[in-house]
Amino acid sequence: MDFVSKMTVDLRNTLLALTVLLAVKPVVCDHSRRLELWDSGKKGTSGGNGDLVTDLPGQPNVAFRHYAGYVTVNEAHGRALFYWFYEASTRADEKPLVLWLNGGPGCSSVGYGATQEIGPFIVDTHGNGLKHNPYSWNTKANMLFLESPIGVGFSYSNTTSDYNNLGDDFTAKDAYIFLNNWFLKFPSYRKRTFYIAGESYAGKYVPELAELIYDMNKDPNSLQIDLQGILLGNPETSDAEDWRGLVDYAWSHAVISDETHKIIRESCDFEGNDTWSNNNCTEGVDEVLKQYKEIDIYSIYTSVCIGNSAGSDDRSLPLMILMKRTSKTKMIPRIMGGYDPCLDEYAKAFYNRPDVQKALHVSDGHQLKNWSICNMKIFEEWSDSKPSVLPIYKKLITAGLRIWVYSGDTDGRVPVLSTRYSLSSLGLPITKAWRPWYHQKEPLVQVSGWFQEYEGLMFATFRGAGHAVPCFKPSNSLAFFSAFLLGEAPPSAR
Repeated sequence: MDFVSKMTVDLRNTLLALTVLLAVKPVVCDHSRRLELWDSGKKGTSGGNGDLVTDLPGQPNVAFRHYAGYVTVNEAHGRALFYWFYEASTRADEKPLVLWLNGGPGCSSVGYGATQEIGPFIVDTHGNGLKHNPYSWNTKANMLFLESPIGVGFSYSNTTSDYNNLGDDFTAKDAYIFLNNWFLKFPSYRKRTFYIAGESYAGKYVPELAELIYDMNKDPNSLQIDLQGILLGNPETSDAEDWRGLVDYAWSHAVISDETHKIIRESCDFEGNDTWSNNNCTEGVDEVLKQYKEIDIYSIYTSVCIGNSAGSDDRSLPLMILMKRTSKTKMIPRIMGGYDPCLDEYAKAFYNRPDVQKALHVSDGHQLKNWSICNMKIFEEWSDSKPSVLPIYKKLITAGLRIWVYSGDTDGRVPVLSTRYSLSSLGLPITKAWRPWYHQKEPLVQVSGWFQEYEGLMFATFRGAGHAVPCFKPSNSLAFFSAFLLGEAPPSAR
């Protein structure tokens, strides 16, 4: 019996109890907006109005509302997840709701997605304040960012043993309960068209959560979430295809030698159960990782940022690599998805400010939380990772969900080849052949990338973009996101 089947009964009982408990709380009416907001009267689970952000330091003036705070997912354990929700900048009542997730595992969707990539506010240099992002995705949708699982960003549990259970399944279950309780805070969004988007290791989070929602929707007693599709950027998808693509991409982009590539191709069985027990294989992969330490694996043509390089003999770019032992002979390398110490320090400075934490309802401004953009302990101790989510793809395609996948083509971490290998293994019929797509705001209407349509899936590339595509191509990304929401292919003519 799979994870979803085993947990359905427990989740149903838990959510029914929560629904009954929260439904009897008094309703607070905000007459200026004609929205009913639930107020539980408890810290960390106040109504949406109590989570309204009103005095965020350095915030540009905006016409939309945004909310931040905690949603309890397990009251007995004292387990709560932090969210930041931005209403659409115009006509919020008419636009869909999109949940954004970053990966790692262990990295913050607020630190990356919300305030470096696609949110309306970008953290300024040195964490001094915020600047307006004209390409924010909340111009097209209501955007919800979740720090998940516990231990990421501001999310926490008061039960120490919870941290020993972290993995894909735990994360999906808590995210699902979060959504149920979040909809109780914001009841006007309960029946809103809903999408899930994310990048990197969220390539596993997103389809796993989508599968759970799809299965739970079959139960008439469960909250019916109107999930219509998923959007995935440079996603980890299948361990075997991800590794094969990483190696081939490094070779085809002259990062490694012909000899190293030949050794890996001949000695590494990425589909096997003992891949890393082969010494020739591990030595070959070690050489790939060694060479990638010399450049930025997340954007191979970008100049590297080397911390304290003037006084150091180590001129290599920091690359977070974990060799996790699963048996006496098997070592699995894992590379942090999204780690960039030179880019992230100002986000850390901003979110650890007392006035910022108070404004976001995570502390009183005196007893501060220790926020970091990635939790290395979670990354190192991640115990449950599905080797492939391709079976979930097949299930969601059969269910008729919209699935779009995109790749920045200068990313070496989850390169375009990895994604192409994974999608090719699905064997989907091609409905519209490979062709370029364009973005009208490009100078002289340049090619933004290429795309191909399959039966049940769209795949596109972003030319010249690295791992976190919106950081490199913000205007193009927004146009692509808009096309996804409309279910229309991006422009394929100049």
